[in-house]
Amino acid sequence: MVAKISVGSSVYGALAYNAEKINKEKGRVLDTNKIYNDGSGNIDIRRAFEDFKLWMPQSCKAEKTMMHISLNPHPDDKLSEAQYTQLAHEYMEKMGFGDMPYLIVKHEDIDRHHIHIVALRVRQDGTAISTKNNYYRSKEITRELERKYGLHTAEHQKITPDMPITKVDPNGDIKRQVANTVKMVGMRYKFQTMGEYNAILGLYNIKCEQTDGRVNGREYHGLVYFATDDNGNVIASPFKASRLGKFASRTAIDSRFEKAVDKIDVRPTKKAVAEVMARSSSKDDFIARLREKNIDLVLRYTEDGRIYGATYIDHTTKTVLNGSRLGKDFSANSLERWFNNPAEKPAIVTPDSTHTHNADTHQTHHNDNSQTQNGHSQSANSQASSQSNHQDQNGHAHSNGYDNDTNLFDGLGGLFSVGPGYDAQEEAFYHEMQRRKKKKRRGPKL
Repeated sequence: MVAKISVGSSVYGALAYNAEKINKEKGRVLDTNKIYNDGSGNIDIRRAFEDFKLWMPQSCKAEKTMMHISLNPHPDDKLSEAQYTQLAHEYMEKMGFGDMPYLIVKHEDIDRHHIHIVALRVRQDGTAISTKNNYYRSKEITRELERKYGLHTAEHQKITPDMPITKVDPNGDIKRQVANTVKMVGMRYKFQTMGEYNAILGLYNIKCEQTDGRVNGREYHGLVYFATDDNGNVIASPFKASRLGKFASRTAIDSRFEKAVDKIDVRPTKKAVAEVMARSSSKDDFIARLREKNIDLVLRYTEDGRIYGATYIDHTTKTVLNGSRLGKDFSANSLERWFNNPAEKPAIVTPDSTHTHNADTHQTHHNDNSQTQNGHSQSANSQASSQSNHQDQNGHAHSNGYDNDTNLFDGLGGLFSVGPGYDAQEEAFYHEMQRRKKKKRRGPKL
């Protein structure tokens, strides 16, 4: 049995979350301790909240006054409601919450049924139940309960380097899927802005928004995550980063931005994109050829259909790059002009040839002295290199064409110089578009 424990300050928020499950007929109140329970299986949020408040001290130093616990038996353990209730009470007693007010709710929104417990952790004298070593204490208790009742041993799902990242399945455990995807994306990919972060999350039907404000005179800066469908429509209540884990927090993501600055090398991606652009005839052709190179192009549009953002996601180098980082020819503005007018296609010189491509003319300039010291042409070297294979995140092999070609960047002038690290105008435009979307949408208060 896996126990997940989170501490917070909003009892009402935790009650509302569980009430939502009940209202959708995917949850049921099993029992309560020192909280009114009419036995119907439903929950009166206001009544329950008032009951919790009765047990709250007039003053206390603890900021996080409540705990939200989920107990998840192994999928092979089919328990009755009475057994779930007994497990919950014994678990709370052993955790030191036997005399505290709490509420037990069974969730049936996924095949693996489980229970949630909302509990107060502040006593009436103002002292709080310690959360020190919660993880280890909880694990010992769950193992003890498994042995006592003959349950299967359940462990947290471990994230492995070869585990594929998949889109959110609306019929599965959405919170777990969002948490796992956010964790794996953070572990594997390098990105430097919120736009780049959202580009990679968007591939798996997740988006992230910054939340800044002031509560009780104190500023807060956080992140909220949303699960979406393929059209970008939100399909579930948002998740605050604190509900997913520290790896999803604003502090953690800002840290990844900073660390990525020294780790990112744009040259391999730029070389691949340049080669594809030189051979592409249209937007669809460009996107399709990029995917053959294991690169996704994420385009962001204004309401009137103009491209205002372009992000390249290189699954081989695990790098997410705003188009402007590669250079102006790969930016949103350049793509907008090209896709609307083939004559505006950027003139790209590829490293494996001396061909110059544009919409009006295709001239070939031969250079008989382009031999390397080993007597091989750069074109031959590039062709040999392009035969090396790699796998994308779904395990499919692709020909990447740029694994070991660092020497090809020499002598190409400014073509493969690093583009600007940050396009302030484009990022500002992105944030403005996000602000407008949020203004239109009235989401639940967090």
